[in-house]
Amino acid sequence: MLNRRHIRIKVMQSLYMMQQSNSENIQVGEKFLNNSIEDVQDLYLLVLTTLVEVRKKEEEYISIAQKKHLATSAERNPNKRLIENSVLLLLENSISITSKLEEKKLTQWSVYDNYITMLLEEIKESDIYKSYMAKSSVTFEDDRDFVVDIFTEIIAPNEKIYSFFEDYKLTWLDDLPVINTLIQKQLKKLKERDTQVFVPKIFKDEEDADFATNLYRKTILNFQELFREFEDKTPNWDADRIAEIDTIILRMAICEMLKFNSIPVKVTINEYLEIAKEYSTPKSSIFINGVLDGISKAYAEEGRLNKVGKGLL
Repeated sequence: MLNRRHIRIKVMQSLYMMQQSNSENIQVGEKFLNNSIEDVQDLYLLVLTTLVEVRKKEEEYISIAQKKHLATSAERNPNKRLIENSVLLLLENSISITSKLEEKKLTQWSVYDNYITMLLEEIKESDIYKSYMAKSSVTFEDDRDFVVDIFTEIIAPNEKIYSFFEDYKLTWLDDLPVINTLIQKQLKKLKERDTQVFVPKIFKDEEDADFATNLYRKTILNFQELFREFEDKTPNWDADRIAEIDTIILRMAICEMLKFNSIPVKVTINEYLEIAKEYSTPKSSIFINGVLDGISKAYAEEGRLNKVGKGLL
């Protein structure tokens, strides 16, 4: 679920939180990091189950309409294609999903079901819905394509849903693009023979989990020492002029160079340049690139880059 860049962003956010709060309690920052990482799976489940809740809401509306004393012919004999969609039913009946929802006690959509109502209304007003409902018959592929399209075109870019998640947990704002892309890919890969939709693991493997913890610990435990590594390498920049987030990025990058011997220097520099472009000032990536390039060359000459494997320098 989380790639290495997103792990680096999570660590950066935790270090920034520690610096902003002037906290010296390393465990507080690590708890923030672990919660922030764990919350990514909560977000995944909540985003994915908007599809399930939309189906349930439509089923509820149909049931109520059919019981009306003066129900119309259309209400008594509704088109049930949406609630009978095989992909939506697959999501709803997947034990992997339902068990995780129960384990994490995620009941937000029962409280904030107005968002589900809003999504259902937008879906039913769309050409995607009208075209799907007008088909004389549908295959599994039609069902899947419909779900992919409403997720991609209506749910994922919905500004009200975006605002809801941002207000609910601030760190989710950075996680949403990753989660939306993951879910879209999952939906596209579904086959008619599938009986489950599995909830992805937070980390690809144990190595990535260790990377998150070790990057945080090694950076914060050497916070001042890492600052001194670049303090005199920025003659045209007073310490007060360097953006706070840039100093954290530089510390993390230098920490990787010196203390993570299996990560190539070029990978480290490129990753943090991309993070700087997204999270810091417009000129930050140029500044950071210059500092890291100069430092890496100096380290190589001094023999301080203890990298294992070919091509890691």
